Amino acid sequence: MLPSTFDLYWKTQGQQFIDRYASGESSWIVGLPPEAAVRMPLPQLLGILRQRLGEETLSNCLDPDQTFPSPVAEEKNGDWLRQTNTVGVNVRTIGSFLEVVKYALTLPDHIRGVHLLPIWEPGVVGSLYGMASWQLNTEFYSQELYAAGIGKLEDQLRVCVNLLHALGKVVGMDVIPHTDRYSEMVLANPDHFEWLQRWDTKIVDHRAYLHEDVQGAIYDWLIARGPAAEAYATVGHLWQLAEAKRLLLLFGHPEDYLGRQRRRTDLVDWLFRRGYEPVPATMAPPYRGIEVDSSPAAITVDAAGHAWRDYRITEPQTMSRVFGPLTRYKLYGRQNDNRDWAIDFESPRFWVWNYLTGHYARQQAAYNFDFMRGDMSHVQMRPEGVPPAAEIDDFYDPLRAVKKHIQRSAPHFAYFAESFLTPDGFMAYGSEAEHLERSEAEVTLGDLQSTIPGGSEFWERLDHYLDVAATTEVTPAWTVITGDKDDPRFDAFHHHGEVARMFAGLFLGRLSLYYSLGFAQRDRHFERAPNEVYSKLYVFQEERGDKAVSGPFRWGGNLDLFVALTKLHQFAAGILAHLGPVKILRQGPDALVWLRTASDGEGAYLLVANFAVPSETSIKVKGLGAYTSADLIFSSPTKPHALAKVTDGVLVVSLETEVSAYLLK
Repeated sequence: MLPSTFDLYWKTQGQQFIDRYASGESSWIVGLPPEAAVRMPLPQLLGILRQRLGEETLSNCLDPDQTFPSPVAEEKNGDWLRQTNTVGVNVRTIGSFLEVVKYALTLPDHIRGVHLLPIWEPGVVGSLYGMASWQLNTEFYSQELYAAGIGKLEDQLRVCVNLLHALGKVVGMDVIPHTDRYSEMVLANPDHFEWLQRWDTKIVDHRAYLHEDVQGAIYDWLIARGPAAEAYATVGHLWQLAEAKRLLLLFGHPEDYLGRQRRRTDLVDWLFRRGYEPVPATMAPPYRGIEVDSSPAAITVDAAGHAWRDYRITEPQTMSRVFGPLTRYKLYGRQNDNRDWAIDFESPRFWVWNYLTGHYARQQAAYNFDFMRGDMSHVQMRPEGVPPAAEIDDFYDPLRAVKKHIQRSAPHFAYFAESFLTPDGFMAYGSEAEHLERSEAEVTLGDLQSTIPGGSEFWERLDHYLDVAATTEVTPAWTVITGDKDDPRFDAFHHHGEVARMFAGLFLGRLSLYYSLGFAQRDRHFERAPNEVYSKLYVFQEERGDKAVSGPFRWGGNLDLFVALTKLHQFAAGILAHLGPVKILRQGPDALVWLRTASDGEGAYLLVANFAVPSETSIKVKGLGAYTSADLIFSSPTKPHALAKVTDGVLVVSLETEVSAYLLK
């Protein structure tokens, strides 16, 4: 929470900035903290939007039966994403979909992308990435919109995307190639997933067609319990019915959340007593081959008394992981009846691909999303590595397939990959960059955020990402912080350099900027802070243990950072349109220095991001050619205006500031 002195300042001075935004003079409400924006009452929000957008546009946006066109709807492909700066939003941290619109008032035009973390019903421990169904997460329901006459959650999301589009934003959804292990998708479609049978600490069966036994067990349960919706009891075999009808029979009407939960819990109990479990998702080579972890610490007893066992890779490598709460779609057949856990990549299971891609295409069409953030895009399970481009078909990668399916009706739809560009064979078989090219991702997250600014690892990753951007069709992101890395384990990455990270992300021009909600006010934590200040811990809903939170997300109180970023955005809003091609002059060990010619041909801009702790030292910037003067036009912390001399193409630059920009003549 920002200091009360700032609240007083905003109450007395804020209206002038609101008026400038409402009139179109500014592309965002300058000085409005995100924390205050999301608390804005709906009548005030609508008043501001009515002035900015006009009565007719606002009225159309508020009609869920109308679709306001995306600002990129006329693009022929997803290349626009490569130049898009994006913020990630965990809706759980701010309340409802409506709060995303309120938050957008704090985003300048040069922050165009809004990535919504998963928006569907969560699974075990409330994990957003463990989808339990295709229903929207009721946590994100807005009582304010209900009072305004927009009562259905689906309609609320449509209206909010309409408003974001009207404000010039592009909106992305998460696409997740896995679900909660006992999701409605799994239980209504057992043949779409891989199964095992466990008794205590032994996997006693993992045949390729074990799903047929599971289908029989689920049918027996339905006969024993009866259909959830009697009126939908239908003559015909359960597994030949349309999924929507199966879901009604198994769990009941979508609106009956508690009823569906009770039925699903009872069915899970039925399967547990027979030893049937979906095979848990894994990460990193060798991916395949799991066993029960028999150690005492690897057992969890749930509220129903079920003893769940963790699993582990039988022959693990450095990054091998098993994600017990998740299960992947079974997209391919298995070799030798799955005796050795080997996948038959030559036997795609077409109906599963159609299910996965079709469902996400319907989500995109229903809410008019512009791009997808593909979860676990780094997964490439072929032991021989990434196939040559000529061998890539429609069944190479599920995230590629989702993108291609959606592009049939929305050619502009783009793909932002969650991949960390690690060394070959570390997180995936073969090269991650090649895999992303084959998967047709426009942008990938990278892992620059997981480094200490100015450290050797930071510079090594930056060099690698610039090379990937220059030599492949994939653009790595300049990632400042993500919702996954706003975590007490990673506090050391944010003890300095926050403004330099944002400055470089905005002005470097070769990597697209990505950061997560909360960064603008984030405090520096030199010791572990309360869990409620870390947005990562709201990806789950843990009630006990090290990751548990009690109460809502707490905004940081870093007024110095908020003010510095506000000034930076004001500078960026005035200068970004005038920047030409990029030439990097210095890449570490202390600063990143680059030159961008002025688009009007009048001089050039020299930009300096100091990733070392600011000090009284200076550096010599060479390669400035025929320029003779350097006018300091921006710095943070702010320094007095100064005109420096460029001698023989060399400028002496002080590292007393975190960032600086010069106009060269």
